[in-house]
Amino acid sequence: MTGTTAPRKGGRWIERWDPEDETFWKETGERTARRNLLYSVLSEHIGFSIWSMWSVMVLFMGPHYGIDPAGKFFLIATATLVGALVRVPYTFAVARFGGRNWTVVSALLLLAPTVAALVVMEPGTSYTTFVVVAALTGVGGGNFASSMTNINAFFPLRKKGWALGLNAGGGNIGVPVVQLAALLVIATAGADRPRLLLAAYLPLIVAAAVLALVRMDNLAPVRNDTGAVREAVRDAHTWIMAFLYVGTFGSFIGYSFAFGLVLQTQFGRTPLQAASLTFIGPLLGSLVRPVGGALADRFGGARITLAGFVAMAAATAVVLLASVRESLPVFLIGFVALFALSGVGNGSTYKMIPGIFQAKALARGMSGEDAAAYGRRLSGAAMGLIGAVGALGGLAINLVFREAFASSGSGSAAFVTFLGFYAACCAVTWAVYLRRPARVPAPTAGTEAKPQLTTV
Repeated sequence: MTGTTAPRKGGRWIERWDPEDETFWKETGERTARRNLLYSVLSEHIGFSIWSMWSVMVLFMGPHYGIDPAGKFFLIATATLVGALVRVPYTFAVARFGGRNWTVVSALLLLAPTVAALVVMEPGTSYTTFVVVAALTGVGGGNFASSMTNINAFFPLRKKGWALGLNAGGGNIGVPVVQLAALLVIATAGADRPRLLLAAYLPLIVAAAVLALVRMDNLAPVRNDTGAVREAVRDAHTWIMAFLYVGTFGSFIGYSFAFGLVLQTQFGRTPLQAASLTFIGPLLGSLVRPVGGALADRFGGARITLAGFVAMAAATAVVLLASVRESLPVFLIGFVALFALSGVGNGSTYKMIPGIFQAKALARGMSGEDAAAYGRRLSGAAMGLIGAVGALGGLAINLVFREAFASSGSGSAAFVTFLGFYAACCAVTWAVYLRRPARVPAPTAGTEAKPQLTTV
């Protein structure tokens, strides 16, 4: 029977899975998919908190640590880089080991960077040691790729925008949550007690692994498809979407990691003052990510993505003006707007991916069912690559900030760079997916016959 769970390879395996079958979806599939989504979100949430841990650890590192702002930005950039690189193998781990099994393993791997930071987080530790420990936290960034690949397989195309947006948004909230937790520690115990924050995450990591073990499932039909990977690598749309995801997710994670340090360095905020503000933007950006996916379901991913980039460029201009004039209130308004807009763009771009490949299949004359299968196959292979490249945008943002503050003591030059990049993203989105829509077919407004194509 489709959707039945059977013991195999030491875990819970569903042997058949057909979410595009509406009868199966209503009777069995939706309930199972939602349960796996819930525990996937939990594990990914903890992963994001650990990945972004050094965005708050640097707030605890006062003058007695002997590390200047450029050095702190490099610590953050190191965590970002490793998190981006491990997304590729994490993507393929789902098919190799099973989504449930890999969720358990990837959650337990978070113990390594947390325990390591717990040991070394004190003045007198060498900078090299801090760099190595910051690099370890990159495993938390990989959780996103495996989680998205897993959940992508559970849901039908018509539900992917909502499901992937909720999965990613719930994971992204791990960033503001760890920042709020840091605020609590600084406000109650002081800025010299980072170990309290690190210790609090140890039981949460174990809990996430145990819940995944007992509540999630593996999908037997999900297999690594080397042919699909090669085809995705050769397809120009994979790299176009990766470029656009640099602009959305790269912005979200890069700004999330850098926000508190920018407030300390450019506006002279204390650790407590910075921590009391840094969580706002990432929280809002995380909450609206499902909204971006839902809007893409309704109006088309390309339209929402283009509108988001136009608005991000406008918000960046506001931030640049505030930076030049040293106006903290205006700076905060513009920066928080950037977070919210990047969250919307995250949802809309990820919704576009399966729709693009399915639309290409339909344009080649495939039937609806075959086109849907092709879209799942190619999008699953492409998502890991797109997610990895997108996360490298966070690395770029922190390196650009590092250079700007090292050369001028201000982030203004960095914001000029970001403004130019968002303009390029606007041009690419319009030229590829809106100016000549026949290249990736989409229905006219209001058409209900093929609702899955509204992704493009």
